Amino acid sequence: MEKLTFYALSAPEKLDRIGAYLSERLSRDVARHRYGYVCIAMEALDQLLMACHCQSINLFVESFLKMVRKLLESDKPNLQILGTNSFVKFANIEEDTASYHRSYDFFVSRFSEMCHSSYEDPDIRTKIRMAGIKGLQGVVRKTVNDELQANIWDPQHMDKIVPSLLFNLQSGERTESRSPSPLQASEKEKESPMELTERCFRELLGRAAYGNIKNAVTPVLMHLDNHSLWEGKSFAVRCFKIIMYSIQSQHSHLVIQQLLGHLDANSKNSATVRAGIVEVLLEAAAIAASGSVGPTVLEVFNTLLRQLRLSVDYELTGTYDGNTNIGTKIIKAHEERQLQEAVIRTIGSFANTLPTYQRSEVMLFIMGKIPVPGVHPALTSTGSGPEGTRMIQIMLLKSLVQVTAGFQTTNMLTALPSSFLEPLLSFSLTEDPEVRLLVLQILLSLIDRHDNRPKFANISISDISMLKLKVDKCSRQDNLFMKKHGQQLYRHIYLGCKEQSSGRQHYESLFALLGLLSVELANEEVVVDLIRLALALQDLALSTDEGLPVYTRCAVHALAAAYLNLICQLTTVPAFCQHIHEVIEVRQKNTPYLLPEDVFVDNPKLASSLEKVEGDVLFLQSKITEVLGGSGYNTERLATPYVPQYTDEDRLSKRKSIGETISLQVEVESRNSPEKEERTPAEEITFETLKNAIVDSVGMEEQERERRRQVVEKFQKAPFEEIAAHCGARASMLQSKLNQIFEITIRPPPSPSGTISSGYGQSQSRSVPIYEMKFPDLCVY
Repeated sequence: MEKLTFYALSAPEKLDRIGAYLSERLSRDVARHRYGYVCIAMEALDQLLMACHCQSINLFVESFLKMVRKLLESDKPNLQILGTNSFVKFANIEEDTASYHRSYDFFVSRFSEMCHSSYEDPDIRTKIRMAGIKGLQGVVRKTVNDELQANIWDPQHMDKIVPSLLFNLQSGERTESRSPSPLQASEKEKESPMELTERCFRELLGRAAYGNIKNAVTPVLMHLDNHSLWEGKSFAVRCFKIIMYSIQSQHSHLVIQQLLGHLDANSKNSATVRAGIVEVLLEAAAIAASGSVGPTVLEVFNTLLRQLRLSVDYELTGTYDGNTNIGTKIIKAHEERQLQEAVIRTIGSFANTLPTYQRSEVMLFIMGKIPVPGVHPALTSTGSGPEGTRMIQIMLLKSLVQVTAGFQTTNMLTALPSSFLEPLLSFSLTEDPEVRLLVLQILLSLIDRHDNRPKFANISISDISMLKLKVDKCSRQDNLFMKKHGQQLYRHIYLGCKEQSSGRQHYESLFALLGLLSVELANEEVVVDLIRLALALQDLALSTDEGLPVYTRCAVHALAAAYLNLICQLTTVPAFCQHIHEVIEVRQKNTPYLLPEDVFVDNPKLASSLEKVEGDVLFLQSKITEVLGGSGYNTERLATPYVPQYTDEDRLSKRKSIGETISLQVEVESRNSPEKEERTPAEEITFETLKNAIVDSVGMEEQERERRRQVVEKFQKAPFEEIAAHCGARASMLQSKLNQIFEITIRPPPSPSGTISSGYGQSQSRSVPIYEMKFPDLCVY
């Protein structure tokens, strides 16, 4: 062998003949079953290959590959493995010259076949499969960097390579779950097929360039579809984790786009399949965060929201086609529910990877998708009717809760533009308690910037120092935000307390909202307004006109008490605190049902009637105004009771009967001073004024008709000269106006002919109309 090697190295041009001879011998020996000679010939070829790294190796490789092919074609496992090992050694050689005429198609097909081997003996089967995987790895190494080679990324090759690898990954998982005791495992220190497959798969993906990602991922999706592997989730998630960690991070958004496309393609498939794809998206998004979610941020959310809507429709109509025919699949509501939960989680996960400015965009985008009955009727044209609309509202609001969770912003005005806040607040007036609760949660997430929210979780009369609140000074933007939207927020808190369908959670959220406003966004003015609001709530609970049930009235009393107890400690005015504490002590003795400890529990202890609530158990506006006035608060403002303003939203929320709407007092904001909240109520619109308006308008119409009739008559009956004179007068008037305008606008031309020098050398401009100017011939085209 040494002599042969020396000879080949000294006379490289002879390599070709050596290879041809060895190849011929090997073919003969394989045919005659002389396997010893086969091994010797292969060994010789291997050693020559390793030794001769010269230019002429190309000639030799042809016969070498022919022999490997011969071995792989035989049906003896040992020969197949021998051939594969030789091929792997060859694949690890770095060739310095490119080769034009090699084709690896046969090897791709044969190695993929070996990966799926189903030989009876499990040990030999494992060996054949491992050989197949190593062979594929060799082919990839050989071809991936060689421009002249058949492109390994073509779908025809990828559709063989990727499923072979996935098949082994999956079968490896199955055998691992039944794996022997750890002792035996440690004896077999060798690499298992699964680990080898994973390494090979990672290497393949790591080499994929931007344009090839799609070809590499498509077979994965096909494989998971064909073997229905989405449902179990774990294998699909594992595959995509390998993919996401192996590819270059700047390409990760391509994988996510493909997954979204696949989700759309499967939109008529069963809920478990769709849920599986969404789970995979969830994992992939978390990994992609480090790179990029790519240019199509809103496209991601659009697809997910579309899936939510479809799922809600399917759940309510019970079919995938909207019309029931035999043969449609039965839809299980609980599976659709799981899918909806998964989609909402994924939306949250995607949003958490985005920077603040993109999150704000996404919030606006989702808000635009929420159907508002009577406002976006186009969106409610789903086959599922009002119940569908309600479910979609709830699902989208739940998505918003996920998106806003942990949302930190320095500037409230940019994070919560009117286009987002107004529709959100209009939902807080709907009759559906679940929708109202979700709106409150979203508001709490957005306002809470120092994680104070958990500290207001339950309503109680407690010492504020126990809560360890983080309070920052209020910035200028926060003050502007409260100036702009404060009144809206107070109004919604007030109307939210009035709702009879509100339960304990609603009041707890309202308390947290009041608390967060006073910790996060309060300047003196806001504190005054919040105290007025709390006193207005107390009046609301006292009034009998609203016809509120006992529980609601007790809850509002308790809420006002808990909040005043909090705000008095925040303002640190001793006299104010004293008054509040005195009232609370009286309540604890005589009327415990007006305090949160008795109302917001599982079995609230309520009074049978609230007739005797008066005197010492009430917080007095006059007293509070007096004590706070001493500390420099605005007493005028404090003394005016808070009355919520009514706006268009109330009409949308279909609250009021027609009668109430007519006698509504229309309040007009005093435009000149937005600071002054003292609004002057406009004239009261009563039945009389409306009647007069109708009568007047009838009279006006009569006059208009009469005038038109006269004009027509004049043109029909007057002589021609009169009409001509009438029109001529108008025309000449128009002409004179135009002349005036031209006089003003036409400036003197920039030519010496236009300036007339007066005696003292000052130039005096004379206006020459543009149509009278003389241009030199050269200027005329």
